Formats: sequence, C-alpha cells, structure tokens
Amino acid sequence: MAKETRAEWLSRNFGAAAQASFRRAYERIRVDEKRYLRQVTRAYKLPVKSWSEMFLLGPEVIDPIAKRTIKSASRMAALEGTGLGFGGFLTVVPDMGVLSAITVRMLQKLSLLYGFEYATEQETAGLWIAAASAAGLDLGRDFVEKQAVERLVPRIVDRVALRVGAEVAEKWAARIVPVVSAAAGGAINYYFIRGWGRRAQKHFRSRHLDVVDRGPRAKYIAAQPPILLPSSTTA
Repeated sequence: MAKETRAEWLSRNFGAAAQASFRRAYERIRVDEKRYLRQVTRAYKLPVKSWSEMFLLGPEVIDPIAKRTIKSASRMAALEGTGLGFGGFLTVVPDMGVLSAITVRMLQKLSLLYGFEYATEQETAGLWIAAASAAGLDLGRDFVEKQAVERLVPRIVDRVALRVGAEVAEKWAARIVPVVSAAAGGAINYYFIRGWGRRAQKHFRSRHLDVVDRGPRAKYIAAQPPILLPSSTTA
C-alpha cells in the first residue's frame, strides 16, 4: 500500500472533523427567524413584516445587507481563527466546530434575506442545496429526486462537510506551525467564510430573481420612504 501523503492525511482528518461538526450544526443551530427579522428591519429600516415580503424588495436593497452579513461572519471567523491558531494542529477539532457553526448561521441568514425560510423539511433541503452549490457540488437531479427528504439533507450535509474538509486541509497547512498559525489561521478563516458566503449569496440571489420573474413584479413598496442603509453593521 502506498504511503499516505501529508495532504491526503490532512484531508482525511479534516473531513472527519468537518462531518462531525456540520452534523451537530445541522441538528442544533438555527437562527431565530422572528428575532432576526426584527433585528434586520430595525437596523435597515425595511418596510417588511415577514421574510416572504423580501421578494418585494429589489436586489439593490438586499445585496448590500447580504454583503454586510458575509463580512460580519468573515470577521468573526477571523477572530476565532487567530485565537485558536496559537494551538496549531491541536486546535483543529474545536476550530472546525466553531467554523461550521459560523458557516451554517451565515447560510441561514442569507437564505432569509433573499426570502427563503426553512420552517419545513422541503425548505431546509433548499437551504442545504444552496450550501452544496456554494461548495461547488453538483448533486444532480437524480440524486435529489430519488431521496426522501429525511435522508436527503443528512447526505447533503455529509457531502458539504467533506468538501469543506478538503478545502480547509489545503488552506490550513500553515497551522501546523503554531507561531505562524496565529496570524495565518485568522486570515484563512476570513477568506474561507467570505468565499463560501459569496457563492451562497449568488445562489440565493439567482433563486430570488427566478421567483420574482415568475410572478408580477412588485418593484417596491411605493408607500414607503426610500431605504437608507446605516453605516453600522448589526446583521
């Protein structure tokens, strides 16, 4: 048997850590939709009373909020990566747990911002299909259609986690050296979350416009004043 390379060893171990972390995140982490709606509408003065009304707003309103959400998650990941980076490879498992939690919460927020809730199993499946898209995974129509919903999501979660593990293993090799890891860990986490966020945003934005284009386009809520985004970020 050929000797396992360091890259293969890293990918296998990161993949296992990612699978365990993403499974826990899938089961336990959920953004409170009502609370987040109050937070977003108050912070950005949005004239909506439900997430479905986000389809009444144009991408010129939603996109800047989504970008700020990604930036906020990226900064949080960077702080987490810098703090745990001093431990080098020894902190991989706790680091992966926090990183998966940040990723899942960011995906949930982006989904809501573009009008897609996840109260039902079908809606939750849509959220994780978006995660797969952000991971660059082509699930294929046959794979999606042939799976029962209760089995579909866990299988997608595992595929997404393995892709995360492979990407993280490739990017985080520097973390094996603790002194270098502190700075490198924060930067790598930042760009990892930002990249995933941007790809997920592209997916949700495309779905949002598809829904809008299929129905009568309500350009805006005419009776409302113009929406001015504040300089601070709270989402």
